[in-house]
Amino acid sequence: MKTPHSESSEQSGQNNKLELAIGREIRSFRKKMDLTIAELAKLAGLSAGMLSKIENGNASPSLATLQSLSQALNIPVTAFFRKFEEERDASYVRAGQGLVIERRGTRAGHQYRLLGHSVGKSINVEPYLIELSEKSEVFPLFQHPGMEFIYMLEGKMLYMHGNRSYPLLPGDSLFFDADAPHGPEELNELPIKFLSIIVSPRFSE
Repeated sequence: MKTPHSESSEQSGQNNKLELAIGREIRSFRKKMDLTIAELAKLAGLSAGMLSKIENGNASPSLATLQSLSQALNIPVTAFFRKFEEERDASYVRAGQGLVIERRGTRAGHQYRLLGHSVGKSINVEPYLIELSEKSEVFPLFQHPGMEFIYMLEGKMLYMHGNRSYPLLPGDSLFFDADAPHGPEELNELPIKFLSIIVSPRFSE
């Protein structure tokens, strides 16, 4: 069981990874420009001690500090994050964990747990573990861009896609265009557990 202390330690570990990645990038850009810590610190309006802490991942720079450093190095702020995003090519989630998502129509006994997500790519990939443990007379219909893949792990249900319905048992799968209305139609044997993987284009803002 996770304690508040262990959760805080995990969060701290994630934050430290980001700080270390940013610090490495700042040091790399500084050395490419053949600047000393003192010289870059003066250009950015920082103390040499603070810049040293940032480069070593021992201090979390504010957005204003990153902007000052980016201007001093003549690079975009986003350049400090590129290596961190490139390194995040794996998402490890322990059993029973994952981020619980409130989707439209989510109710007690209907749980959507996000197991990972893509970063900095041209497509979104969202793997969910979905658990339905209570009967319901009305089910939400989903409709969104992209494709979706469902793999049944436990229970039995009738799943609707467009104007067709499919009986799903453990081991069955369904791959479909998510632009058509879809969702559970009948819960035949509870509890129901299935994987849902949604792949969709990432639209630029």
